[in-house]
Amino acid sequence: VGEILVIFIATLLGWPLPLTAIQLLILNLLTDGAPALALGLEKGDPDIMDRAPRNPDEPVINGEMVLGIVIQSIAIAFAVLFAFRLGLRWFPENVHHAQTMAFATLSISELLRAYTARSEHFSLLRIGVFNNRFMQYAVLSSLAILMAVIYVPALDPIFDTTFLTVVDWLTLLPLILLPSVAAELTKLYLRRNMP
Repeated sequence: VGEILVIFIATLLGWPLPLTAIQLLILNLLTDGAPALALGLEKGDPDIMDRAPRNPDEPVINGEMVLGIVIQSIAIAFAVLFAFRLGLRWFPENVHHAQTMAFATLSISELLRAYTARSEHFSLLRIGVFNNRFMQYAVLSSLAILMAVIYVPALDPIFDTTFLTVVDWLTLLPLILLPSVAAELTKLYLRRNMP
């Protein structure tokens, strides 16, 4: 939903596209491939056996999930569009630099979000960051591919990317972290308001 919002809002505002078609394809490969498989190998929440069974009439996507989806979508869209807008302001003659900033923000924030998605209710610190070794392999391999797409000169024209500087990365870091922080705060809210 966040990716759709990014394209939709940019189109409404009359901006150039923040992400190219090939970037969206590689993004889906990076963030929905190996990390999704690693999530399938997650042990489950620590209190899973203490909880009452879900109501069979409850929809698969319940109210808590809807809240999480809405908050995550807004956080991701804001972070990516802000990164893209900064890139357009700093490099008005180079839309590919702005697109690379948006692409890097979205890709890495989605990879970090895979960690927070390991539990619907418990914080990442409670379940442990490194407990799922498959998640480490998945995220590191996806990051390696992302860095190759950005920094291997022969791949730049294929993926419409440009070299990002240290200043670019330092500027993007808070935006990259925003969706994960929003996810953890949402879980905290749900824990405190759960029946």
